[in-house]
Amino acid sequence: MSDVMDEGGDCTGHRATVTEAEVDALVQGICFKTGPPRTLGVELEWLIHDRDLPQRPVTPERLRAAYAAVRAVPLGSALTVEPGGQLELSSRPAASLMECVRTVSADLAAVRAVLGEQGLVLVGLGHDPFRVPERFLREPRYDAMETCLDRTGPAGRHMMRASASVQVCVDAGHEEPGPLGHGRRWWLAHQLGAVLVAAFANSPLIDRLPTGWLSSRQLMWAEIGAARAGAPPPREEPRSAWARHVLDSPVMCVRRDGGPWEVPEGLTFREWTRGQGPRPPTRADLDYHLTTLFPPVRPRGHLELRMIDAQPGEDGWIVPLAVTAALFDDPQAAETAYRCVKPLAERALNLPAPHNPLWSDAARLGLADPELREVAAACFEAALDALPRLGAGTEVTGAVAGYLERYVARGRCPADDLLDALPGTPTAPAGSGPAAQGRKDIPS
Repeated sequence: MSDVMDEGGDCTGHRATVTEAEVDALVQGICFKTGPPRTLGVELEWLIHDRDLPQRPVTPERLRAAYAAVRAVPLGSALTVEPGGQLELSSRPAASLMECVRTVSADLAAVRAVLGEQGLVLVGLGHDPFRVPERFLREPRYDAMETCLDRTGPAGRHMMRASASVQVCVDAGHEEPGPLGHGRRWWLAHQLGAVLVAAFANSPLIDRLPTGWLSSRQLMWAEIGAARAGAPPPREEPRSAWARHVLDSPVMCVRRDGGPWEVPEGLTFREWTRGQGPRPPTRADLDYHLTTLFPPVRPRGHLELRMIDAQPGEDGWIVPLAVTAALFDDPQAAETAYRCVKPLAERALNLPAPHNPLWSDAARLGLADPELREVAAACFEAALDALPRLGAGTEVTGAVAGYLERYVARGRCPADDLLDALPGTPTAPAGSGPAAQGRKDIPS
């Protein structure tokens, strides 16, 4: 579901300048498009490794050749490349869960076949366990992004170059209140999001050592900082809260048609509309600014849930997609999920995600946290009950049931499997890197 806004674009469109009031109105109008939930989408990021020697870096020349071959294959999903060379497939909005699964599965099979001829494989891990690759894409937007993110430490480079995720996209929901209302879904996404982090944590290693966090990828996002990768304050009306957040978030860069892009420091979009930037902002600048904010739940007309680590196996991505779809789009399951996660909200201390104790515990402990384990089990059971009502096939319900039995019911997640495969491996010492072991809270 990558059709709402221009992700990079040129600097020539939407030349009309925008005022502060116009930005507020535009954001509220384009970021929450309400109506009955009818479509579903998924965006899958994958690491690319050498099939026979995954520890060996894949050279830029090899990646370029591989992507040239992949782009020659007709796909139903949009294919993009991330700054570190990761591959992303973004589905079109699908009318059903099974349509989404079938389309993306076919695309992945085609991509895997082409990469296999190059001796490469898609790898489902939230963070590369071996290295932080060199940046593959050398473009003004990524030069500016890296310059901006470097100001808060090395976490930005980890996110850009070494992370991968399963991002589930659901419709914003009804305008009216109720289990499928947009206000309820916005609130649910930020509470259930912590449960999804814990249940699907799959990034415990950096530089081949345990970090002390089961989702090191989520830690990286948090370390980028609340202004860039945080949610608006909870318990506020979604549209106005998001519009205010957009206006008060720092501008990553000021784009130019030629030459490097300017990277201002500390300039918010609100200040830019008030004349403090190098030139007046345009509608194109606003559209681009929206793509440079990375909260765990990003409203883009629909809701983009960004907190799930990439999953192991060829079809591991189907489980978080199916569980999330069921808990958001089936009214009975949505009501059950709402009741189950409500007690968790107290642990968040009314602080925005992911910079609160609930999200910190989810990323660090996974389902070893007893309360998160209990809530995850109840949500998975509700999803299993709902999936047949959504038309899910037996292969999908079987995958969810298998995950519930293998992981959730046992208080485990895929990260535990990775750690079990490293008996006797020492944990990285505290302070040795951006995911230093032993931290108690995700920083703001």
